[in-house]
Amino acid sequence: MPRRKMQRIVHRPPLYTEFKPVGIRRLSLESIELSIDEYEAIRLADQIGMNHNEAAEEMEISRSTFTRLIENARKKIAEFIIEGKHLQIDGGNIHFRGNIIKCNSCGHMFNTNFEKDLIICPSCGSESLVDLAGGFGHGRCCRNNDNERRR
Repeated sequence: MPRRKMQRIVHRPPLYTEFKPVGIRRLSLESIELSIDEYEAIRLADQIGMNHNEAAEEMEISRSTFTRLIENARKKIAEFIIEGKHLQIDGGNIHFRGNIIKCNSCGHMFNTNFEKDLIICPSCGSESLVDLAGGFGHGRCCRNNDNERRR
C-alpha cells in the first residue's frame, strides 16, 4: 500500500491561474496543469531565490520532494513557453498559510490570514469580495491545519 502524500504548505493562493499564448483561442490549445505546490516551488526557488533546503522547510516537506516538485514545475513551464500550450494552476495536496481577498468593486486586494473574516472591503465598503483560497476549496481546513501546527 503506498504511503499517504504529505500536505504541502503554500504561502498564499496564486493571483492568476491561467496563461495562454496571445491570439490563439484557448479551446484550440492543449492544456498543462501546474499544481499549486509546483507553483509554490517556482515562487520560492526562482522568484524569491531560496535554496532547496530553505524552500523545503518553508513548505514542510523533504528536500528531495522539493527537488522533484521544482523539476516537474520547470519542465511544465518550459513546455508551456516552447510549445505554446495553455497553462492552468490548480490541484495538489496543499494548505495555505495566508489568503488574499479581492474586492470586485474597486479591485483592491488584501493579504489576510484565516483568523479574521473580511465581509466588507476596507477600501470602498463593498460586500462583493472574492476569497482566493476559497476558489481552490480551502479556507476553514487551512485555519484548522494552521492551529494544529501551532500546538
